[in-house]
Amino acid sequence: MSQWKQIQQLEIRLLEHVDYLYDDNFPMDIRQGLSSWIETQDWDTAANEEPMAGVLFTNLLSQLDRVRSQEQNFLQRHNMKIIQQQLQVKYTSNPTVMARVISTCLREERRILSSACMQEQGPLERSLQNSVAFERQKNMDNRVAIIRGSVQLMDQAVKSIEDMQDDFDFRYKTLQARESSDARQNPEMMKQEVTTLQAMLNSLDFKRKEILSKMDDVIKEIEDLMSSQLNPELQDWKRRQQIAAIGGPQLTGLEQLHSWFTLTAQSLFQMKRQLDKLADLIVKVTYESDPIPLQKPQMEERVKYLIYHLIKSSFVVEKQPCMPTHPQKPLIIKTGVQFTTKVRLLVKLPEVDYQLKVKTTFDKDLPPGRVSRQFFILTNNTKVMDIEDYSNGCLSVEFRHLQLKEKKYINGTKGNEGLLSVTEELHSLSFEACFTVQGLTIDLETCSLPLVVISNVSQLPGGWVSVMWYNLLSDEPRNLAFFGNPPRATWSQLSEVLSWQFSTFAGKGLNKEQLSMLGGKLLGQHASCSDYQVSWSKLSKENISGKPFSFWMWLDSILELIKKHLMPVWNENYIMGFVSKEMERTLLKDKEPGTFLLRFSESHLGGITFTWVEHGDNGEVKFNSVEPYTKNRLSALPFADIIRDYKVISEGVVPENPLKFLYPDIPKDEAFGRLYNIQPSKVHPYITSTLIPISQLRSNTTTTPSACQSPEPPMTPGEFDMLSEHLCFDINSMSSPYSE
Repeated sequence: MSQWKQIQQLEIRLLEHVDYLYDDNFPMDIRQGLSSWIETQDWDTAANEEPMAGVLFTNLLSQLDRVRSQEQNFLQRHNMKIIQQQLQVKYTSNPTVMARVISTCLREERRILSSACMQEQGPLERSLQNSVAFERQKNMDNRVAIIRGSVQLMDQAVKSIEDMQDDFDFRYKTLQARESSDARQNPEMMKQEVTTLQAMLNSLDFKRKEILSKMDDVIKEIEDLMSSQLNPELQDWKRRQQIAAIGGPQLTGLEQLHSWFTLTAQSLFQMKRQLDKLADLIVKVTYESDPIPLQKPQMEERVKYLIYHLIKSSFVVEKQPCMPTHPQKPLIIKTGVQFTTKVRLLVKLPEVDYQLKVKTTFDKDLPPGRVSRQFFILTNNTKVMDIEDYSNGCLSVEFRHLQLKEKKYINGTKGNEGLLSVTEELHSLSFEACFTVQGLTIDLETCSLPLVVISNVSQLPGGWVSVMWYNLLSDEPRNLAFFGNPPRATWSQLSEVLSWQFSTFAGKGLNKEQLSMLGGKLLGQHASCSDYQVSWSKLSKENISGKPFSFWMWLDSILELIKKHLMPVWNENYIMGFVSKEMERTLLKDKEPGTFLLRFSESHLGGITFTWVEHGDNGEVKFNSVEPYTKNRLSALPFADIIRDYKVISEGVVPENPLKFLYPDIPKDEAFGRLYNIQPSKVHPYITSTLIPISQLRSNTTTTPSACQSPEPPMTPGEFDMLSEHLCFDINSMSSPYSE
């Protein structure tokens, strides 16, 4: 079943989260109309490779043309034409943005599907997906709109005061011009005119005090908005960005923040202009106890302060540093390999000088001795911000070709070596800019989340687990000493993040049973306690009992195996995965002969094995386990084909496939049939050949798992003749199965 069809079968609560993913950047009409085609493209790679993104964008438009030409409904055809035109305007100049949007949507769909398979969401995901967050955003929209409305009304009030003042000024100067003559001729009229002027001045004074009072109220409202809602929303988005970086959901985009920041900034700049206008008014008319010269300077300082801090906080890292070769593992940088990053200003200001230069610095202000290695940016580290054609006019800049190089050390000494491992040393990338707007000079500075720098791809698993642990437990971007004394995580926190790794890299997260099995392997008897504290060392540094590797190295090797060789089988829920050998026997002992299950090897890094059950004539139960298949062997033969073609040689009996039913009772071909490789050979006139995995099952009188060993040449003549008669296979390609 396609991913989109699975999505449509979700309950309403989860469909609401799906609905939130799709907007004008990627309309749901396209997702619906091109669902099959979209799911077969590699959007993750295209998001970081512009040539590939350009090809996919062109193909997408062609697919839309095809679907539109086949559409019978005139209105639907019209809507699809409009959508196609909008996409061309948005993405023609930068198709990687489109690829990134689609990649994110597909990944979020997979995560939502994974959460639907679990009986309950994890604590992190629950905190990011609740109705309170949506209500909070609605409240924010209302407050920003009310402030904008109040500021617009104050514009009218200032204009009204200006008209009143002009009227007063005219009558006052007219009275002055005729005061000497009219005072003698008509003193009563003069007295009445003075009384009128005094009333006008009193009214003007009242209006000035009223507008200043309203301004004070609006300033207080903006101060409260920024401190109690806008800044927390920004911090919430940054936290969501951290969680998204390690595979979790990211439901709040920047566009909403961009709107709030821009509208708030526009209100503040409009108030600044209003205060400037009031200053102009007192040049013409002022008087004793005039409220404007008394209150305006303080108000102006408050408005400038708010503008300064609003714009300063709006300078954010939109895309954290990431190597295009590993788009799903951001925040890990390999020396000598290009990486990309992007910063953005959330405030749209037409008055800004668009030649706004942003400079990047690596490990700025890093205390001496904190790390054993030091790096510098080898490529150009300065670029100019520009307006994005496909956005709402925001300023941004993307650094696409940054590269790090390690500094050379005198006498070969690096400094404090040995304090932390290479993958525990944290670094940061800083961004700085300065610009002037409406007389205000604003220094902008922000920094990336902590980075791990590696020099060899073999360090990638260790670097990624460091990135995961940090972003799970810390929301402070400058806490570079984090691994000096890393905090512990509860099993409920860690298990949720581990499930995200499978949904991100393998397409489907872990269910409750699989997480329980993993917990048993990592924590033993404490696995049932969700609040049990797991140490950093336990996860990534200590070897599993009796094994030469850590829990994380074992799990990461399984992720790689699934991603490269087992994805179809994994996504069909056919791999039980993390069941122990003891539990395996318990599950199989009462099943039909030939029932088998698939699990990951406990003794090999990146290995998958299958065990089947047999029943002897005397009722004894036998279990047979095959040697784990690793990436080297799966590169030669798809796993589904191995299941189909697997044969066992046993005491001269005709080789047969002992695998009949996938646990609990699914016929083998029913389960794996559509995954078999059935493409005929295109090479003629040769006879089609097949690689067949074979095991030699030696007789065993005990009920312990049988050892499935591969036949070792030279075979006996009888064995060779028997195989030649029944099979066609390459003797050099035979598996060498054995029990763990």
